[in-house]
Amino acid sequence: MRVVLQRVSSASVSIDGIAVGSIGRGLAILVGIRHGDTEADADSLARKVPGLRVFEDENGKMNISAHETGAEFLVVSQFTLYANTSKGRRPSFVEAADPTVGEHLYERFVSTLRETEPVVETGRFGAHMRVSLVNDGPVTLIIDSDAKA
Repeated sequence: MRVVLQRVSSASVSIDGIAVGSIGRGLAILVGIRHGDTEADADSLARKVPGLRVFEDENGKMNISAHETGAEFLVVSQFTLYANTSKGRRPSFVEAADPTVGEHLYERFVSTLRETEPVVETGRFGAHMRVSLVNDGPVTLIIDSDAKA
């Protein structure tokens, strides 16, 4: 499982021109699921993300966790995080999980995150979405659930 998170001052996701999720200061999180990922992977990443010290303290050092700042979270499914571009010009997505498994693990990630965080907004799994955000820093991190990646 892979997440790409960006520290944002605001972010939103819309489907067919209708906003379905919107946050202020916090983290925009793209979630990709591949074959072999498990509920344990989803739980582990969902517990790790809020504790990441990606917000600045009074000295300008990234030393405060998202949870400590009361950050908001916008979670969007993103199967293209497992694109393979090593051959030719057309990306292959064979590493991405089957949509049924992907949706289950995406929902598991979201529900686990909601256990500790009061504001967790989402997109809609499998939908064509438009994501807007203002990256703060910029700060962008890529985190994999294990060393298989």
